[in-house]
Amino acid sequence: MCVREFEVKDMYEELKEIIDKSNRIVFFGGAGVSTESGVPDFRSENGLYQARQNYGRSPEELLSYSFFLSDMNTFFDYYKNNLIYRDVKPNRAHLALAELEKRGKLLAVVTQNIDGLHQLAGSKTVWELHGSVQRNYCMKCGAFYDLDYIMDPENCKDAEGKQSYIPYCRKCGGVVKPDVVLYEEALDQKVLNNAVDAIARADTLIVGGTSLVVYPAAGLINYFRGDELVLINKSSTPYDRKASLVIHESIGDVLGT
Repeated sequence: MCVREFEVKDMYEELKEIIDKSNRIVFFGGAGVSTESGVPDFRSENGLYQARQNYGRSPEELLSYSFFLSDMNTFFDYYKNNLIYRDVKPNRAHLALAELEKRGKLLAVVTQNIDGLHQLAGSKTVWELHGSVQRNYCMKCGAFYDLDYIMDPENCKDAEGKQSYIPYCRKCGGVVKPDVVLYEEALDQKVLNNAVDAIARADTLIVGGTSLVVYPAAGLINYFRGDELVLINKSSTPYDRKASLVIHESIGDVLGT
């Protein structure tokens, strides 16, 4: 046990040295960053079981664009009850990254998460590859709405006053869709380009809370040409052998130290 604690301490010191000498850090994060704030990973075994038990379908099917079009009420039922966690707060990882940006060390955060916790922590330059639950837009007129709007039952009544889970636009009556990338949808090209540009310009890339197996997002690491690649994840990743430093610990514990 003493040896393990000593090794971890050395890793933390090495990470601090890397950060101190870096001036263009980019952080690339996945679901593990948000789970430490209490946001469940719907891809987990428990999430899969719950989807099968309650809806008779996999999360991937329920969150696909074709299912959204074919059964909007069930889609929003699942979406609101399994992807929206309004009481969660940024954890130490989110706060540490926001502080690095304030210090002029961090160029950008690139995230696969859709919860908006990086912005809530104070980060300004955040490229959300899969969109955000905080933004929603009318599919008919393009009007934008916040999360409170789509969660309010009063905004989920059709033209005849029938209650459902589907939010409708107050301006034109169109369906309000979450500004998130569903399965079968392409990533936003502008966001993707900005993420690639940030990673390509970074002198240090810190990857945290992701197993780097979900594509196309995981492929962004291949654009990194800088000096230090740091991987922080509880389990191993396909890129561990290519990294300057690998820490198999909690992302909040590591960055919040």
